Amino acid sequence: MWVPRSRGAVSGILLILLGLWGALIPFVGPYFSFAFVPDQAWTWTSGRGWLEVLPGAVTVIGGILLLFSANRAVASLGAWMAVVGGAWFIVGPTLAPVLHLGEAGTPSATEPAIKAAQQLAFFEGLGAVILFLGASAVGRLSLRSHRDVLRAQRQVENENGSTGPVATTPTP
Repeated sequence: MWVPRSRGAVSGILLILLGLWGALIPFVGPYFSFAFVPDQAWTWTSGRGWLEVLPGAVTVIGGILLLFSANRAVASLGAWMAVVGGAWFIVGPTLAPVLHLGEAGTPSATEPAIKAAQQLAFFEGLGAVILFLGASAVGRLSLRSHRDVLRAQRQVENENGSTGPVATTPTP
């Protein structure tokens, strides 16, 4: 079950940063005219809580588990949490009215290109990147590499006191 912590290091760091972006951008975005209505900084709404803060926090926790865990099961849990967080960023705004969770609002920009950029940066694009990184981490953690097998063999040899494989000469 042991896995090198470096296996999820880059994905973990990126997931933490993306999760922080997703959870904090609705609150700091209005300072830069990059927001959804209500475009007031640090205004809490149920839509912001369910659609941005919750999946961002789940992604951050998943990234932390992935970054710091040396246990394959715990690291996999972190990767799956990131997958769920990314998926919720994508489908949450569509399902929120059905589930009565509040609304994401509308982009505050007036130009179509900036509206599209806001939509992608807050929800679908962010979720797709998180989903990709989380799924890649799940894939990497689901298999054992040749290095993992060699490391396990060395550990068994060290525990048994042998110095390495025994060389045999072929018999004619």
